[in-house]
Amino acid sequence: MALKIRLARGGSKKRPFYSVVVADARAPRDGRFIEKIGTYDPRLPKDSENRVQIDAEKAAEWVRKGAQPTERVARFLSQLEVDGKPVVTWTHGNNPNKGEPGKKAQERIKEREEKAAAAAEAAAEAAAAPAEEAPAEEAPAEEAASE
Repeated sequence: MALKIRLARGGSKKRPFYSVVVADARAPRDGRFIEKIGTYDPRLPKDSENRVQIDAEKAAEWVRKGAQPTERVARFLSQLEVDGKPVVTWTHGNNPNKGEPGKKAQERIKEREEKAAAAAEAAAEAAAAPAEEAPAEEAPAEEAASE
């Protein structure tokens, strides 16, 4: 059984409140859990001591038992210490491709560029073609004038 330490949403619409719970990874987000180990209220200011309240000893015990914290909970647990050591070491993730569009969007962009290049090429050919045809039309007129 894979255990997760994660947030379970509570509160009403537009007023979120989260419980920090230990749950089976297969259970729904707000569903059955094993133990509640803390709370998180994102509406409070960041410097408020009541914003995140987690029982560090219980969290450390569950981590020792193999429970994996989610990204957000790992960030909270890295700030807590038990016996002079942080409960979890958390490092900021690095996603260099975060701002790039997905595969389908990249394909559409490539198709648009190809169409634009083809249209520009056709316009260049169309602009060059009348310039070549113009002397051919003038030639019969010059012959008629010389006769």
